[in-house]
Amino acid sequence: MNHLDDFDIQILKQLEADGRMAYSAIATELGVSNTMVHQRITRLMDQGILTGIKPVLDEKKLGYDWGAFTGISLEKDHDSKRIIEELHKIPEVTECYYITGNYTLYLKIIAKDHEHMRQLLYEKIDSIAGIAKTETIIELGCAFRRNIVL
Repeated sequence: MNHLDDFDIQILKQLEADGRMAYSAIATELGVSNTMVHQRITRLMDQGILTGIKPVLDEKKLGYDWGAFTGISLEKDHDSKRIIEELHKIPEVTECYYITGNYTLYLKIIAKDHEHMRQLLYEKIDSIAGIAKTETIIELGCAFRRNIVL
Protein backbone atom coordinates (compact mmCIF):
# COMPACT_ATOMS: atom_id res chain seq x y z
CA MET A 1 0.00 0.00 0.00
CA ASN A 2 1.21 3.48 -0.83
CA HIS A 3 1.48 5.83 2.13
CA LEU A 4 0.00 9.29 1.68
CA ASP A 5 1.00 11.99 4.13
CA ASP A 6 -0.89 15.21 4.78
CA PHE A 7 1.00 17.10 2.03
CA ASP A 8 0.12 14.42 -0.55
CA ILE A 9 -3.55 14.60 0.44
CA GLN A 10 -3.58 18.41 0.33
CA ILE A 11 -1.91 18.42 -3.10
CA LEU A 12 -4.48 15.93 -4.42
CA LYS A 13 -7.34 18.01 -2.99
CA GLN A 14 -5.96 21.13 -4.70
CA LEU A 15 -5.69 19.29 -8.04
CA GLU A 16 -9.17 17.83 -7.68
CA ALA A 17 -10.60 21.31 -7.12
CA ASP A 18 -8.73 22.67 -10.16
CA GLY A 19 -6.61 20.35 -12.28
CA ARG A 20 -5.17 23.36 -14.12
CA MET A 21 -3.76 24.86 -10.92
CA ALA A 22 -0.08 25.75 -11.29
CA TYR A 23 2.40 23.92 -9.07
CA SER A 24 3.54 27.33 -7.81
CA ALA A 25 0.00 28.18 -6.70
CA ILE A 26 -0.29 24.84 -4.88
CA ALA A 27 3.09 25.49 -3.24
CA THR A 28 2.00 28.95 -2.11
CA GLU A 29 -1.32 27.60 -0.79
CA LEU A 30 0.44 24.88 1.21
CA GLY A 31 3.47 26.94 2.24
CA VAL A 32 6.02 24.62 0.59
CA SER A 33 8.45 24.88 -2.33
CA ASN A 34 7.54 24.41 -6.00
CA THR A 35 10.16 21.66 -6.11
CA MET A 36 8.43 19.74 -3.31
CA VAL A 37 5.05 19.96 -5.08
CA HIS A 38 6.61 18.82 -8.38
CA GLN A 39 8.40 15.90 -6.68
CA ARG A 40 5.26 14.84 -4.82
CA ILE A 41 3.08 14.94 -7.95
CA THR A 42 5.72 12.99 -9.90
CA ARG A 43 5.85 10.36 -7.11
CA LEU A 44 2.04 10.13 -6.95
CA MET A 45 1.98 9.56 -10.72
CA ASP A 46 4.83 7.02 -10.58
CA GLN A 47 2.92 5.12 -7.86
CA GLY A 48 -0.24 5.15 -9.96
CA ILE A 49 -2.24 7.05 -7.33
CA LEU A 50 -2.61 10.04 -9.65
CA THR A 51 -3.20 8.62 -13.12
CA GLY A 52 -3.31 11.92 -14.95
CA ILE A 53 -4.88 15.33 -14.97
CA LYS A 54 -7.57 15.35 -17.63
CA PRO A 55 -10.53 17.54 -18.50
CA VAL A 56 -13.99 16.36 -17.49
CA LEU A 57 -16.20 16.69 -20.57
CA ASP A 58 -19.91 17.40 -20.42
CA GLU A 59 -21.12 14.78 -22.89
CA LYS A 60 -24.60 16.33 -23.18
CA LYS A 61 -23.16 19.70 -24.24
CA LEU A 62 -21.13 17.87 -26.88
CA GLY A 63 -24.32 16.44 -28.39
CA TYR A 64 -24.34 13.02 -26.71
CA ASP A 65 -27.83 13.04 -25.17
CA TRP A 66 -28.14 9.30 -24.60
CA GLY A 67 -26.27 7.17 -22.11
CA ALA A 68 -26.59 3.48 -21.34
CA PHE A 69 -25.11 0.72 -19.24
CA THR A 70 -24.74 -2.62 -20.99
CA GLY A 71 -24.00 -6.00 -19.43
CA ILE A 72 -22.24 -8.43 -21.76
CA SER A 73 -22.23 -12.22 -21.53
CA LEU A 74 -19.48 -13.96 -23.48
CA GLU A 75 -19.60 -17.30 -25.23
CA LYS A 76 -16.20 -18.09 -23.66
CA ASP A 77 -14.71 -15.95 -20.89
CA HIS A 78 -11.19 -16.59 -22.15
CA ASP A 79 -12.10 -14.47 -25.21
CA SER A 80 -12.46 -11.39 -22.99
CA LYS A 81 -9.10 -9.83 -23.94
CA ARG A 82 -9.91 -9.91 -27.67
CA ILE A 83 -13.45 -8.67 -27.10
CA ILE A 84 -12.23 -5.82 -24.89
CA GLU A 85 -9.79 -4.82 -27.64
CA GLU A 86 -12.73 -4.66 -30.09
CA LEU A 87 -14.87 -2.66 -27.64
CA HIS A 88 -11.98 -0.25 -27.09
CA LYS A 89 -12.11 0.62 -30.81
CA ILE A 90 -15.65 2.01 -30.36
CA PRO A 91 -15.18 5.60 -29.10
CA GLU A 92 -18.71 5.78 -27.66
CA VAL A 93 -17.84 2.99 -25.20
CA THR A 94 -16.41 5.21 -22.48
CA GLU A 95 -15.98 2.66 -19.67
CA CYS A 96 -15.58 -1.11 -19.49
CA TYR A 97 -15.48 -3.17 -16.30
CA TYR A 98 -14.97 -6.82 -15.41
CA ILE A 99 -17.82 -7.81 -13.09
CA THR A 100 -19.21 -10.81 -11.26
CA GLY A 101 -22.72 -12.14 -11.64
CA ASN A 102 -24.71 -12.68 -14.82
CA TYR A 103 -22.28 -10.78 -17.05
CA THR A 104 -18.57 -10.82 -17.69
CA LEU A 105 -18.27 -7.17 -18.74
CA TYR A 106 -20.23 -4.02 -18.00
CA LEU A 107 -20.03 -0.98 -20.30
CA LYS A 108 -20.92 2.70 -20.19
CA ILE A 109 -21.97 3.88 -23.65
CA ILE A 110 -22.85 7.36 -24.90
CA ALA A 111 -24.77 8.20 -28.07
CA LYS A 112 -26.14 11.27 -29.83
CA ASP A 113 -29.71 9.97 -30.11
CA HIS A 114 -31.76 6.77 -30.03
CA GLU A 115 -30.80 5.82 -33.61
CA HIS A 116 -27.12 6.24 -32.82
CA MET A 117 -27.58 4.07 -29.69
CA ARG A 118 -29.36 1.40 -31.78
CA GLN A 119 -26.48 1.36 -34.27
CA LEU A 120 -23.91 1.07 -31.48
CA LEU A 121 -25.73 -1.78 -29.79
CA TYR A 122 -26.93 -3.81 -32.77
CA GLU A 123 -24.40 -3.05 -35.48
CA LYS A 124 -21.17 -2.56 -33.53
CA ILE A 125 -21.33 -4.28 -30.15
CA ASP A 126 -23.62 -7.23 -30.93
CA SER A 127 -21.60 -8.00 -34.07
CA ILE A 128 -18.38 -8.65 -32.12
CA ALA A 129 -17.64 -12.36 -32.37
CA GLY A 130 -17.80 -14.09 -29.00
CA ILE A 131 -20.51 -11.94 -27.45
CA ALA A 132 -23.37 -14.24 -26.48
CA LYS A 133 -25.84 -11.72 -25.05
CA THR A 134 -26.19 -8.09 -24.08
CA GLU A 135 -28.63 -6.33 -21.79
CA THR A 136 -28.87 -2.57 -21.85
CA ILE A 137 -30.31 -0.09 -19.39
CA ILE A 138 -30.78 3.50 -20.59
CA GLU A 139 -29.55 6.11 -18.10
CA LEU A 140 -31.68 9.17 -17.45
CA GLY A 141 -28.95 11.41 -16.04
CA CYS A 142 -26.12 11.29 -13.56
CA ALA A 143 -27.18 12.17 -10.01
CA PHE A 144 -23.49 12.61 -9.07
CA ARG A 145 -20.01 11.43 -9.92
CA ARG A 146 -17.01 11.93 -7.67
CA ASN A 147 -13.62 10.72 -6.60
CA ILE A 148 -13.13 8.95 -3.30
CA VAL A 149 -12.97 11.41 -0.39
CA LEU A 150 -9.43 11.87 0.93
